[in-house]
Amino acid sequence: MRPLSYLPPAPAPQLRANPGPGSGPSRGPRPQPCGLPFPDALRAAAAAAAVSLSLISGNAVGAVFAASAAQPTEVCRNGGAAMVEEVRAEAVTNEQLVEEAWEVVNESFLPDAASRPWSPEMWMQRKQDVLQGTIKSRARAHDIIQKMLASLGDPYTRFLSPSEFSKMSKYDMTGIGLNLREIPDDNGSFKLMVLGLLLDGPAYSAGVRQGDELLSVNGVDVRGKSAFDASSMLQGPKETFVTIKVKHGDCGPVESMKVQRQLVARTPVFYRLEKRENDDSSVGYIHITEFNAVAKKDLVSALKRLQNSGASYFVLDLRDNLGGLVQAGIEIAKLFLNKGDTVIYTAGRDHLVQNTIVAESGPMIDTPLMLLVNNRTASASEIVASALHDNCKAVLVGERTFGKGLIQSVFELHDGSGIVVTVGKYVTPNHKDINGNGIEPDYNRLPDFNEARDYLSRCRIKELS
Repeated sequence: MRPLSYLPPAPAPQLRANPGPGSGPSRGPRPQPCGLPFPDALRAAAAAAAVSLSLISGNAVGAVFAASAAQPTEVCRNGGAAMVEEVRAEAVTNEQLVEEAWEVVNESFLPDAASRPWSPEMWMQRKQDVLQGTIKSRARAHDIIQKMLASLGDPYTRFLSPSEFSKMSKYDMTGIGLNLREIPDDNGSFKLMVLGLLLDGPAYSAGVRQGDELLSVNGVDVRGKSAFDASSMLQGPKETFVTIKVKHGDCGPVESMKVQRQLVARTPVFYRLEKRENDDSSVGYIHITEFNAVAKKDLVSALKRLQNSGASYFVLDLRDNLGGLVQAGIEIAKLFLNKGDTVIYTAGRDHLVQNTIVAESGPMIDTPLMLLVNNRTASASEIVASALHDNCKAVLVGERTFGKGLIQSVFELHDGSGIVVTVGKYVTPNHKDINGNGIEPDYNRLPDFNEARDYLSRCRIKELS
């Protein structure tokens, strides 16, 4: 089984040689001699993948990439690619497949997400019930897994057919037809490897192959950067060029190549400057419709232009923003926070899912901010709203938010199908559970900016006391 992560946020999926657990992201996959124990690697990758699945419902659909078999066979290519072929070739019975899915839930599922009572003892009984007889077909095994997951009462934990998993796992957010993943290196950092390639896409046509390491983008070293940051650097207007440097395989040559961008993420950031009535000051209004790979970059540009045009106050509109890439939301929240401020906490059964995400630098702007929300402000948007609100950086105006604060990870099963499992949840800096509760605004109607400024001042005083 292989946990899948989209980006960011999303570090590398881990491979399993048997239907049991693997080690953490810092260790490569290792075969288990017997049984179906659940390795640390699976859980670690699950924690990493968590920050990626953020839409309220529906499956992510993206480009389908060429398999690594499309490249010529070489002695010195990526060892992970060879492992993929080994795992693919490994036969797994229908009973083992069902038990593999059961094991993921047993080790990772967050009971808080279930609308029905759940305990390890009840789940063990479920396993004994479904594995009483012989499962005679793969279709029947898939049906059993679907019903087993449905019994949890969590709408976000679900089964993916092989075709659905293929689409979800090969999502391209770079604009040049490749998907990156983070692989730990020997120096305690990590390197960016090519996870998949769009067949006949720009990167593939330029000579990039499965298992190559990305070294730089337009002359900027990307070693140590996240897959999310590097993917954002690769983005640009359609038909423009980006220069990348890659290392072919583990010990192959280093090559620089010019790649023409083909796909482009549409900007989700719209902004304007408005003059205040009976006042000489101006307000910078910014509406973010979703969080995608270019959201942070375009928001930075918008903030700079509005500041240079004389904006004294800002309104950030997240109404009807259902989320998108959680890492994009996290990075955007950091633009407004002080160094060391908490963005969000993640909580789960496994300690590897438990994390505190903080801002690494100071705010880009430090002027009063109003943040507009409604009942369709969800997921990544709620992370931004709670981070800015709880750190006294923004006044929330509008309606209670949707309340989608669960973390899902995607795991590949040995026959190419997969399961999406809720493994954790987001908790605000003020230690409030977002899921099912949402975030209550400070005002239902837009207050005066002086009133908002006073509110934030009182908030900061209270925070320091």
